[in-house]
Amino acid sequence: MIKTLEVAGIGPSFHAMRNPYDSWKESDTHHGKIGPIDAALSNKLAMAGTEHCKHMRMIIVWAEMWMPLYWWKQFDTYRMGVEKESCSTMHTIAKRNLTEDDFAYSDEEDKLHFLIDVLPRINNQIDIYNSNRDDKEARMTAWKKIISDMPESFIQRRTVMMSYAALRSMYFQRKGHKLKEWMELRNWVTTLPESWIITSENIPMEEEEDL
Repeated sequence: MIKTLEVAGIGPSFHAMRNPYDSWKESDTHHGKIGPIDAALSNKLAMAGTEHCKHMRMIIVWAEMWMPLYWWKQFDTYRMGVEKESCSTMHTIAKRNLTEDDFAYSDEEDKLHFLIDVLPRINNQIDIYNSNRDDKEARMTAWKKIISDMPESFIQRRTVMMSYAALRSMYFQRKGHKLKEWMELRNWVTTLPESWIITSENIPMEEEEDL
């Protein structure tokens, strides 16, 4: 699950986009509404490569994301234009018994196996951890077992800050990926303000401009 918290910088980024050639007078963006000429230039710069579409790095989105650990490992390859703060597994994992909603499943058979064999074992160690508050050795042993038994399907919550430039890379690089979580992110991208900045591939130019 992904929840948008805030998006900022669209207006200033389109002003900055005109800086290299002092072409602000040619802008058709007014009162926060992006005009077709500016839209086409933005897309042309994006298609020219990451070194040209620097204005997209100035548009920032903050989001709350609930994703399984196996997905976060892939997401962590994106470092430019991305910052994240995760909920601490070390400090919070034993605060309560876990439920089926704390994990992702590939299919119903996988879910059934997990609920019968894995979840009870983890929750048993959580109970041992919480019932031995005066026995540090027993608590540490239980905690280590919780961590070692925790599958990568465990859903971790993170607050993430990303630039539109970073999201554009994800949107196109992960197209058709076999993990459904990437499709979820791509679908979420389309709900963002002026999402075409990220997703567009070809907008006809109304006015010829140099990069």
